Amino acid sequence: MPRKLAAGNWKMNGLRANLTEIETLAERHADSPIDILICPPAPLIAACQGTLLDIGGQDCHPATSGAHTGDISAQMLADVGATYVITGHSERRSDHGETDAIVAAKSEAAYAAGITAVICLGETLAEREAGTTLSVIDTQLTGSVPATATVQNTVIAYEPVWAIGTGKVPTLDQIAEVHAYIRAHLNARFDDGNKMRILYGGSVKGSNAAGIFGVPHVDGALVGGASLKADDFSEIITALEAS
Repeated sequence: MPRKLAAGNWKMNGLRANLTEIETLAERHADSPIDILICPPAPLIAACQGTLLDIGGQDCHPATSGAHTGDISAQMLADVGATYVITGHSERRSDHGETDAIVAAKSEAAYAAGITAVICLGETLAEREAGTTLSVIDTQLTGSVPATATVQNTVIAYEPVWAIGTGKVPTLDQIAEVHAYIRAHLNARFDDGNKMRILYGGSVKGSNAAGIFGVPHVDGALVGGASLKADDFSEIITALEAS
């Protein structure tokens, strides 16, 4: 079975004063049987070292260096201690026009830097209502996940766009259908596809986490708002530890 992973994406939230939340989380789950990851804003990554949790970036540029004002390379993330980076989050795809090809290039940059890419994918509400969810997922998997992906360098995160930050959550059957499809796709493409971790993300909270973690092929969660407070994220982590 893949080792389970609880990942928190702080997005554009948090100052140095908020790092006490990470310290509290690390103390509570010091002997956790799962992996725990926090992806804070880039200026906080270096300050998070020594917390005994995995720390990651929220994005990286495909290039190693160059004239790309405001961007951060995967090598820079690794240099300040990041071990993961999120690629292809729906907010990057929508706000910055990132294509599957760009997501794949960023993920390959992460591999080259020796860090794990958490590759995100998911359908919009219009695509869900049109019945094209699995087609959308297949296209994103094919275009966003590099051929060089392995169980060591890749995590897949399914985040239906319409569930992110909205409080809306797919039914457990809907989550099961997509995760089973992702697993089948990974198994068909990669020798270790059955071991690659598949996270669910989208309005995960303590009250619904146990049910979600009981769904086959759900190996953890990518959590947004609920990861900002140790008390809230700890409930989700505890549910994953017990699953």
